Amino acid sequence: MLIPASGGAAGAAPAQEKATFAGGCFWCMEHPFDELPGVISVTSGYTGGQTRNPTYEEVSAGGTGHAESVQIVYDPARIGYDRLLTVYWHNIDPTVKDRQFCDSGHQYRSAIFYHNEQQRRLAQQSKDALARSKPFREAIVTEITPAGPFYPAEGYHQHYYKKNPIRYKFYRTSCGRDKRLKELWGGSAGH
Repeated sequence: MLIPASGGAAGAAPAQEKATFAGGCFWCMEHPFDELPGVISVTSGYTGGQTRNPTYEEVSAGGTGHAESVQIVYDPARIGYDRLLTVYWHNIDPTVKDRQFCDSGHQYRSAIFYHNEQQRRLAQQSKDALARSKPFREAIVTEITPAGPFYPAEGYHQHYYKKNPIRYKFYRTSCGRDKRLKELWGGSAGH
């Protein structure tokens, strides 16, 4: 989705675009994107379901259809969608359906929610290229689906890794996320 540039000339390239990804616990998906040059903001939230304005309790219980997700606002002149896709793939386990690491359920599925035809095309190309060159045997089950309404998560979830670094590190370790990412991606894990 394009966010119009403020005060720009008619027909000028957009100053900002959005990308939306689901990769299990949204706490763990903020940090990899937050540090990328050209990323303006990363927001944890819920998307892909039918419940309007869901709460964390509703989503984590299942039944809303939503996935824990991150929505990234970025400057396409400084970082491309293809780079965001690479970072996304290296921070998820694309081989499991309705699960990421220790979290299971449809709300923890991996999915790319595209905002326009170019994002759909690039997402499919990256998935196809990964299927040809993947360093693991399992099939890739990550969904590529149109973006719908995105509902920001409650404030205490936003940038959890900064607010609660000890609890965040404990969660990542006890959930087995880093260990599995290294098994899947080797030295590219998390990059």
